[in-house]
Amino acid sequence: MTAAAREGGPPLVVVGAGVMGTGITTLALAHGVPVTLVDVDRAVLDRAEVAIARNLRTAALLGAAPPDTPPGALTSVTSLADALSGTEVVAVVEAVVEDPATKADVLAQVSAAVPAGTPLISNTSSIPVDELANAVSRPEDLLGTHFMNPAYLITTVEVVPGARTAADVVAAARKFLGELRRTPIVVRDSPGFVTSRLLHPMINDAARLVQEGVASADDVDALMRGCLGHPTGPLRTADLIGIDNLVDALDVLHRRTGDERSRPCDLLLAKVRDGHHGRKSGRGFYEYEEALP
Repeated sequence: MTAAAREGGPPLVVVGAGVMGTGITTLALAHGVPVTLVDVDRAVLDRAEVAIARNLRTAALLGAAPPDTPPGALTSVTSLADALSGTEVVAVVEAVVEDPATKADVLAQVSAAVPAGTPLISNTSSIPVDELANAVSRPEDLLGTHFMNPAYLITTVEVVPGARTAADVVAAARKFLGELRRTPIVVRDSPGFVTSRLLHPMINDAARLVQEGVASADDVDALMRGCLGHPTGPLRTADLIGIDNLVDALDVLHRRTGDERSRPCDLLLAKVRDGHHGRKSGRGFYEYEEALP
């Protein structure tokens, strides 16, 4: 079954209407998949709906959405129970904050509410999947993914089976990602997987150079773009990730690997304290005209 053929059929449920939740929702809708988006805060959902509409226009303009596929229908609700009760779903994607306890709580609720065999997908950038699997009633149904931001434009996705993930769940996730025109790359479960294990300490080092007065954020990014081919620069990437999310992920990496390069530097911690979370707040290493959900 193609993704477009799912229109009007069982929805994908996305839990968490922040930056990643809205991006994953946009991706699915753009490929004709209906989505139920869940967040406990109605105001967050309202902002997300505006962002998703804008993202869908951007995806269409950039050729990131199939031109012959009408967008899927979006439903937004504040109750996870309402989203899952008595409803068949394609899969559930958990996209809440990068905090192990919060993710475990959401996944436990989802696992208790959906039938066995429903893929439970945690979109995590750093937390080992088998650790999260301890919270669910059926560890074989749990799989990790790491979508990059913006998920509706970046076409490669890390796929992370845990030690107890069933092979058919991995196969189903890979098939669904293929229907969304994504390239899934399966990696072994570990803290940070591949992309975060490489990228996040590098961003931390870049922020530390700014903290020490070696160079400005703009100059660090210009050197990384011009000399080393980084497409945006590490500090503008930090703004796109969300500096609060970055610090959470670095903290997970530091605690689980002992790598001192992953201990969040003082400048990152100060930006989080000051509410300068990057693109979504309107200010991070750079200033933006408009904050995004």
